[in-house]
Amino acid sequence: MFADTATIEIRAGKGGDGRSSFRHEKYRALGGPDGGDGGHGGDVVFEADHNQNTLSAYRNQRSINAENGEAGGDNRKHGKSGREVIIKVPPGTQILEDGKVIVDLVESGQQAVLAQGGRGGFGNAHFTSSVRQTPRTAELGEPGEYRTLTLELKLVADVGLIGLPNAGKSTLLSVISNARPEIADYPFTTLIPNLGVVEQDGYGFLVADIPGLIEGASQGKGLGDEFLRHVERTAVLLHLIDAQSDDCLRDYEVIQNELASYQVDLSDRPQLVALTKSEAVTPEQLAKQEKLLKKTKREVFVISSQAHKGLDELLRRVVVLVREAREAREAVEAEELPVIDEADRPEMWQLEKEADNIWRLTGKRLEGFARRTNFDSADGVERLRAIFRKAGVWRELKRQGADEIEGDVIIRIGENELKWL
Repeated sequence: MFADTATIEIRAGKGGDGRSSFRHEKYRALGGPDGGDGGHGGDVVFEADHNQNTLSAYRNQRSINAENGEAGGDNRKHGKSGREVIIKVPPGTQILEDGKVIVDLVESGQQAVLAQGGRGGFGNAHFTSSVRQTPRTAELGEPGEYRTLTLELKLVADVGLIGLPNAGKSTLLSVISNARPEIADYPFTTLIPNLGVVEQDGYGFLVADIPGLIEGASQGKGLGDEFLRHVERTAVLLHLIDAQSDDCLRDYEVIQNELASYQVDLSDRPQLVALTKSEAVTPEQLAKQEKLLKKTKREVFVISSQAHKGLDELLRRVVVLVREAREAREAVEAEELPVIDEADRPEMWQLEKEADNIWRLTGKRLEGFARRTNFDSADGVERLRAIFRKAGVWRELKRQGADEIEGDVIIRIGENELKWL
């Protein structure tokens, strides 16, 4: 079943806990610390794969988890890292979070890590120093990232075939390419977009047959605007109009209005018009229809897919437009350079007062230390306080008047609370 949207929950693996242990040697009850570090949790990775053409697999599989890292062992054994999960999607898949596009996977093989595995906690062997011979502190593994994402597939094609239902789009695609769409003499035969590779005079390009649109499609009528999203990716539009139509000019205007009314104005794309099924009307009728369509100021071609007439002339013109579109796109991509706005750089950490004696501490690095701290361990908590002192948190607390408050001063960081002693 074809599906071009899906919502999934992803969770990266949790990091393994560090181990607190000591060597046991003959004639020596307590040897040196030898607790190993925990392994890192697995990442969740998205990859565009040309072998995929639908998101239907993720309509049923709504939750995907990567593997957790293993805990560290004694004798400094490092825990095994969790395996990453690679989610394969069709090229042209956009990934959204809270309605905003965060990743656009256009080319096959393109990857993006969208949930990072938690870091494994350090074992107590990691904290050995010249002044700390028997540390008992071991860190917890960090939880993996969790996200709810929406996937939207927008087919990537050079040319999009558009027109009212039964205008001959599927027939044309079957004649000029290797695609084999369902074809019948009634509206809405095509319920899913079809792709075909076309080669003309040694030049290859991709053509998408967009299911027939009707008046009001941009507002959801008929098959709705769900298929207009596939037009977004196409560089050139080929508008097919049935030569047997009672009003071919109105047929043209209906589709143009829908393109213009979509959330992204698609009516200004390079566009050619083709009168189809020319074999089914008299030369006089054909000349009349062609004259009417000349009023659109578009290039108009007369074709017959059944009789294979007019196709070479049309496709040669399509090749010219596709070449121009590709060259323009490559020029834009070459000019695009990443710009780093210093104003957008986050602070290393921030301390904000939430109540008379409570402050909220935020900052990726310090929050990571807090997540890896075992708050049931006095040694672990004391180590976290030392980290905060070194980072300047205590100094900032004093600057904000914390030393003038009677009673306990509480620092909230993540889901934990720490008393300032």
